[in-house]
Amino acid sequence: MIKAKPEVEALTPYVAPLEGRRSLLRLDFNESTVGPSPKVVEAIRGLPPDAYAAYPEYAGLNEAYAASIGAPVENVQAVNGVDAAIKAVFDAYGDKGGTFLTTVPTFGYYEPCAQQQGMVIDEVPYADDLGYPLAAVTKKLEAAPRLFFVCNPNNPTGTMLAPEVVVALARSAPQTLVVVDELYVAFTGRSVLPAALALPNLVVLHSLSKAAGIAALRLGFAIGHRSIVERLRRVIGPYDINMFAVVAGKAALGDPEHMRRYVAQVHEARAWTVGELRRLGVRHHTGGGNYMLVWPPGDVEGVVGKLRDRGILVRSMAGKPLIDGSFRLTIGAPEQMQRFMTAFTAAASLQSGSLR
Repeated sequence: MIKAKPEVEALTPYVAPLEGRRSLLRLDFNESTVGPSPKVVEAIRGLPPDAYAAYPEYAGLNEAYAASIGAPVENVQAVNGVDAAIKAVFDAYGDKGGTFLTTVPTFGYYEPCAQQQGMVIDEVPYADDLGYPLAAVTKKLEAAPRLFFVCNPNNPTGTMLAPEVVVALARSAPQTLVVVDELYVAFTGRSVLPAALALPNLVVLHSLSKAAGIAALRLGFAIGHRSIVERLRRVIGPYDINMFAVVAGKAALGDPEHMRRYVAQVHEARAWTVGELRRLGVRHHTGGGNYMLVWPPGDVEGVVGKLRDRGILVRSMAGKPLIDGSFRLTIGAPEQMQRFMTAFTAAASLQSGSLR
């Protein structure tokens, strides 16, 4: 057997349990629960046969997203999902032996990307109340780590840092590349943009997977100072984004009202769900994004299994620091959350006020 480089040999891959989910109510991976705009489906169906045989054309895609966020097109680069952007950042800037500063718990794909580059991983834990460890992170930045990631709002805790605080952190550490993962910005309405565009050490990651409902097509964007975006372009493949994603992305951006309606539904459903959990006395934590954490009574894996038996998927956080015993719950449309709450009450053997 030919071995890979030592960093890869020591690596445990990031694997998400994505199989066998289509027939269930998917409240486990923060996907859209209503799907994309009908204009997206129409645009894909309208592709002529010769489009399948030709390499994709990208004209207009960066322009369309740049226009949607009010940024110059030179500051925007489309990528094959935000995961590809994360990997491109590490490929371009991840020095072997350099320090990758992050928080814990957070999105699980950052760590293996850092390990592949042979970086030193410095993880700062969230506070017991899941507040952001700002003082500790500020102190760590004084040592000028090579890379610093801010998942904002943080997945899975939902913790949200004010954009002006993130910008101040970047300004305080000019030798550190600060990466702001804003995957859920459609649900928070709060971004480090446009301030980030002026900083030569800050890049922002956005996606059309969530509010736009095209997760299957893998389309994201890196937005930042031109010098950073240009270097990311050097390490991404020339045909990474397929033609279906290009067409779907343009169509989704052409129907912003569809996304606005869905976001409004999520906000309404979250408020109702939080009210029900409070009524039942169930511990929970909610912040930004279209998700929250729920601590059911008893064994979390047992409750997650019972929910699946009832046709509903949630993501267990068992064994994760600070949030052990909880599951992450995607917030869908109001009627979907009513279905969840009925199933959850039965699965956790709850009665109104039983946990107060």
